[in-house]
Amino acid sequence: MAAKSIETNTPLEKAQALVDRLYTLKNNYFDDHDISEAAKKNENVSLLLQKTLDELEVIKDQCETENKAKYLLLRGKALNVLSHFNEDALHDLEKAVKLDPKLVEAWNELGECYWKKGDMESAKNCFNGALSKEKDKISLRQLSMVLRQLKVNEKDRVKTIEDSVSKAKEAVLLDANDGLSWCILGNAYLTLFFTSSQNPKLLKQAMISYSHADKDKNTVNNPDLHYNRAIIWKYEEEYQKALEGFARASALDPLWSTSEEKEVALLQYLLKVQSLILNKGQLKTRRLQPMIQSLNESQLGPYRGGSYTSSGGKSVELKLVDFDDLKEGINLNKVVYGKVICNVVGEEPVPFTFCLIDKKSVCWSVTIYNIAQGKGVIIGDSVAIPEPFVQQIKVNYKEKDINYWNIRVDTPLVLVVNGKKLQIDKQAMTEIAVSIVNN
Repeated sequence: MAAKSIETNTPLEKAQALVDRLYTLKNNYFDDHDISEAAKKNENVSLLLQKTLDELEVIKDQCETENKAKYLLLRGKALNVLSHFNEDALHDLEKAVKLDPKLVEAWNELGECYWKKGDMESAKNCFNGALSKEKDKISLRQLSMVLRQLKVNEKDRVKTIEDSVSKAKEAVLLDANDGLSWCILGNAYLTLFFTSSQNPKLLKQAMISYSHADKDKNTVNNPDLHYNRAIIWKYEEEYQKALEGFARASALDPLWSTSEEKEVALLQYLLKVQSLILNKGQLKTRRLQPMIQSLNESQLGPYRGGSYTSSGGKSVELKLVDFDDLKEGINLNKVVYGKVICNVVGEEPVPFTFCLIDKKSVCWSVTIYNIAQGKGVIIGDSVAIPEPFVQQIKVNYKEKDINYWNIRVDTPLVLVVNGKKLQIDKQAMTEIAVSIVNN
């Protein structure tokens, strides 16, 4: 794209227009470029950065005479346009805030510089410094990001993430049309979900935030938006949407390998689960049949003719049924059991997945969340699941058809394994990283 001519009145206005042009290319790259040119984005931004620096150098003396702090801010901001840390940007921005401590934009850019350097405490101080002078949406949302990355003890972790959500909310209130603020609020909600009690409302709020971000043409092509939303879909086992989300993130930033790796790993996982179900865990008949024949109701343990305290706190009686008797969704007042015939080993430990076969030789997969590492079930274990939540996994992706039935278990503490209820040592909170590479 040919660089647009800059027509302004003063040298500083020209400098501002030059830097604005640079950031327009970075933030609105796909307004003038096809998705097939995504891999060239960094190169094109780097080329325009060099041109911008050359043009800024020509008017340097005039700009510094007019307002040296503002010129240093603009040059530092230009140098800060790329995703990696730039030492020269840091020096220019440090000088700018010394010359004019009231320059909020300089504090914000300096904070981002420290963030890229990995110095979160200094970044936090910069954004707080900016906010002490003016309530600014950029300061608030950047502070939200930094708070999520601060190294704090386990006791303070949830409070810090809650503060991150609060700052992102303030940013949205200042400008409800800014998609980037909505995107960062979604990321904060998503982080809080995996850090705290995993309240489903937090995931819903994250998805609402991402839907607002999707409406802003400045963020609709942000790879992080599509990646983090795909993380939620994957967790909710909406695998078709998750695969498409990872693919979209990868297409928007082909040089960022994580999204493509997630897409490939998820597709391989789904194909592996389907294959193991169809092949009954690849167990030979002489080993499989005795396992099925050994199933008896004594393995239900406390669920045999007993009661179960549901998530709503009610004590209910459970009726033993076969897999074929289950319906999609939650199956209230029912319990199923079977034998573990294989574990599904994938690239990621979440969820813990195994195949379970009932007395009629019907084989389904089971996914368990929030289970401690190394505390899963093994081949030959009998497993009883109360009020099972059932989903039909259907995916058609890249000429691959996947179709199988799965039981989702959000906590291992409801399971009865070999006649005994699992104890608290089997539970651990699921941790999933939220991407902020492109924010």
